[in-house]
Amino acid sequence: MNLERLFSRRTKVMRPSEIRELLKLTQQPDIISFAGGLPNPDAFPIDEIQDITRRVLEEKGKLALQYGPTEGIRSLRETLANRCRKDGMDASSDNVLITTGSQQGLDVIGRIFLDPGDTIIVELPTYLGAINAFRAYEVNFEGIPLDKDGMRIDLLEDKIEDLKKKGITPKFIYVVPTFQNPAGVVMPESRRRKLVDIANEHDLLIIEDDPYGKLIYEGDFVRPIKSFDDEGRVIYLSTFSKILSPGFRLAWIVADEEIIRKLSIGKQALDLCSNTFAQYIANEFIESGYLDLHIMRIIEMYRPKRDRMMESIKKYFPEDTICHKPRGGMFAWVTLPGDIDTEEMFLDAIKEKVAYIHGKAFHVDGGGASSMRLNFSYSSEELIEEGIKRLGKVIERKLKEAK
Repeated sequence: MNLERLFSRRTKVMRPSEIRELLKLTQQPDIISFAGGLPNPDAFPIDEIQDITRRVLEEKGKLALQYGPTEGIRSLRETLANRCRKDGMDASSDNVLITTGSQQGLDVIGRIFLDPGDTIIVELPTYLGAINAFRAYEVNFEGIPLDKDGMRIDLLEDKIEDLKKKGITPKFIYVVPTFQNPAGVVMPESRRRKLVDIANEHDLLIIEDDPYGKLIYEGDFVRPIKSFDDEGRVIYLSTFSKILSPGFRLAWIVADEEIIRKLSIGKQALDLCSNTFAQYIANEFIESGYLDLHIMRIIEMYRPKRDRMMESIKKYFPEDTICHKPRGGMFAWVTLPGDIDTEEMFLDAIKEKVAYIHGKAFHVDGGGASSMRLNFSYSSEELIEEGIKRLGKVIERKLKEAK
């Protein structure tokens, strides 16, 4: 059977997730993995969820175990809309769509907005999951470099003008503005406002992906880009995966009502509805006052892990390594000196029983060869230092080989 003849054109351009494939190599129990964006399992509120699960089954079991609306159960959508309003967004329950994880949200956005050959603008580097989701719709990527304040808005304007001269109008700009994955940087309010102005001027959408915005270790909360949106151009995504449990597979989109209606139709073809039982549990978790307390607990758990990683990088990596201390989130972005290719170095690191994600995986332009993303939320402080020490030895050998 000639399967290649039978596969669709779209299937032929799909690529496996770099992270998912690499994670298969990190499952050995003796490997210290900085590769996945995994929450620490010690942070999971197991006791509270046990109590809430029992209560949901006793009080709402027949509803919670049934199919639910594609948009999500009304009570959770209202709860999330209320939280969005506290963050400055103009949102009602009709502006909220529950998705089966943020990855489904990205896919359904691609499903309703992207045609083959369309152009979208992303950060350099950007979230690998978004690259894979949008690549499946056969699009062209244009990348805008980051600095310490996120996407370079001056270069964005130049890029849009250059594309327009070629007769190309991008469909949207995808950004992770708060504790960016993988670089960890935060876009300040002034750039967020300017980004909305640019979208208004050029008739573009902005996809704002915000999984980490509540994990603040120092500094002030920065309002979402969506809070500056008065034309319905910003589609906002967030998730319970980093602040409650990734196993729930629950996330949400906030957008203009017309966009939500189209997204709901696109979602119907994927799963009819997201996990109804988990939605009732998540809503009760918030309404019982647990979520904000739980986020505080996560922050207190992750902050010293971040600090230990920063101290260890300074201690064990070459002196001219570049790594800015992230003010929140779950990742450190490291750029190594010399001509080290972190993709080529990965198997050497695995031999030393330590893992990471290489920088090229996050670039749509082939860049990032000397960079790597390191997760600090999952491992213990002791394993973080040991893992960085092992990586330091691998890097030292590579630098000697290059001489």
